[in-house]
Amino acid sequence: MKKNVQRLLTISILTSMTGAGIFAINKLINASAVIRNALHNKSQYFYDWKFGRIHYTIEGSGSPLLLLHDLSPASSSVEWKSLKKQLAKDHTVYCMDLLGCGCSDRPKITYTNFLYVQLITDFIKAVIKQPTDVLTSGLSGSFAVMACKNDVSIIRRIMMINPEDLAVLNQIPDRQSKASKFLLELPLIGTLVYNILNSRPNIDLAFTEKYLHNPFHVDTELEDLYYESSHLENGAGKYLLASITGKYIYCNISHALKTIDNSIYILEGDSEPRARESVALYTSINPAIESEMIKTHQTPASDRSTRNRYWKLLTSFFSLINSIVQC
Repeated sequence: MKKNVQRLLTISILTSMTGAGIFAINKLINASAVIRNALHNKSQYFYDWKFGRIHYTIEGSGSPLLLLHDLSPASSSVEWKSLKKQLAKDHTVYCMDLLGCGCSDRPKITYTNFLYVQLITDFIKAVIKQPTDVLTSGLSGSFAVMACKNDVSIIRRIMMINPEDLAVLNQIPDRQSKASKFLLELPLIGTLVYNILNSRPNIDLAFTEKYLHNPFHVDTELEDLYYESSHLENGAGKYLLASITGKYIYCNISHALKTIDNSIYILEGDSEPRARESVALYTSINPAIESEMIKTHQTPASDRSTRNRYWKLLTSFFSLINSIVQC
């Protein structure tokens, strides 16, 4: 009897120590990631939305243009920092941190496609207050399409950069994805798993293998901002990641693409997996969709030639976007 009691006591002590250790590690990781406060912007504004405060910036003057970044806990409006300066020469550029990202609030909720459709709709009506052009990246393209479908009066044109494959958007939550969501939302273990997935080495890996075609173009300052963004509010971004992993943010937009008459333009990099097939599927649903494929398969002979090609491509990219939004 005494041995059983001692064993239970030992197990309880070890479990408590392990839990306390994981808690301390999580706190240390989150505190060290945000210590620079690099995401703070003096010219920032906040829109008090029903699910939390939404951070945004305004630059330039002219016709309104809303920039929507891709969706991940590490993402934020800083993704547009170079491009928005160019666009602000001819437009009033609104750059928003989506709910759960950047300096916007990160409520402990299930994030869905419809949630972001509501956010975009309400933001345009309450802040911009007139029909606007929308420039999106990745998953946010689906939100803009659905917002336009629900209210065609708020959006003039949509330009999507590397939009999510329609086959991916057709996915719905299943038993495995729901289990992954449950695991990530656990208080200690879930937070530890989230911190590992969003560790600095994994952020670096994402830049070299996913975000940038050429690893020599990695911007360490931008990596720092991604790392900080993913750990704001004590790692509350795990609830967004859980919703993404659980497939709650996907939505079949095929019907919306067929029915809306607004101008839609797709800009895709040819190094993206299934890039041509993805664009072809979009245009098969709505033949009026225009598209442009950016060639990125170039092997530089030296670092200097790499930079020259990079800036030439970037300049062409700016010019292309400006010509589209000014049409």
